[in-house]
Amino acid sequence: MRESGARLGSLLALLVAWQLLAAAAQSLTLPTPWAVTQVIVQQASSGDLWLNLSATLARVVASFTIAMCVGVALGMWMGASKTTNQWLDPLLIIALNVPALVIIILAYVWLGLGEVAAVVAVAVNKIPVVVVATREGARAIDHALMQVGEVYRLSRWRTWRHIYLPQLYPHLLSAGRNGLSLVWKIVLVVELLGRSSGVGFALANYFHDFDVAGIFAYTIAFTSVMLVFEALLMRPLERRLNRWRA
Repeated sequence: MRESGARLGSLLALLVAWQLLAAAAQSLTLPTPWAVTQVIVQQASSGDLWLNLSATLARVVASFTIAMCVGVALGMWMGASKTTNQWLDPLLIIALNVPALVIIILAYVWLGLGEVAAVVAVAVNKIPVVVVATREGARAIDHALMQVGEVYRLSRWRTWRHIYLPQLYPHLLSAGRNGLSLVWKIVLVVELLGRSSGVGFALANYFHDFDVAGIFAYTIAFTSVMLVFEALLMRPLERRLNRWRA
């Protein structure tokens, strides 16, 4: 309860500061919270808000799922095998440093201006981040605990599930949380450059019209969705997976 109160208090403080700054500026480039709320209501009533939010969320979920599956598998492999790590580490460093914009443009050039290219571009940008986090987690595995499983003659599956994975969970959760924030930001760039729907597409239209209230409206709407996702999925999942630490 206290934690929820602190979170609500910080949001209210931000809202008050925004209102005061907007009132002092008296400029179209810094609309008031009420003006932004009106845009949100108007867009929700017309259905455009829900259409764009659902399109972006679908791309976020698809990209996130692909990136986590591929990144976790590669990270565990590199963490467990020195030879594999030596071969793939240079490629990983290159992937981490290639600008996201370059990958997006190449994906559109090679795969066309379609959904496949959009999802692939986002997933490719996120995979290296997941690989790094998972590899470090795999390297930090306590092998003495793994030997305990051998002493008690646990099957390979039970050893992996009850001893190996719990030690990896904090690293996977970190990769998931950080990667999720990265994914939805890159999705907006992908939509801005080559899609005809989504939050990024809407933001591009508002930018062309210099409509800051519209930009704020879609930013707040999608950020609110991600905050709900964090509260209802990520935090409960984190508590569940880390309950063994208690």
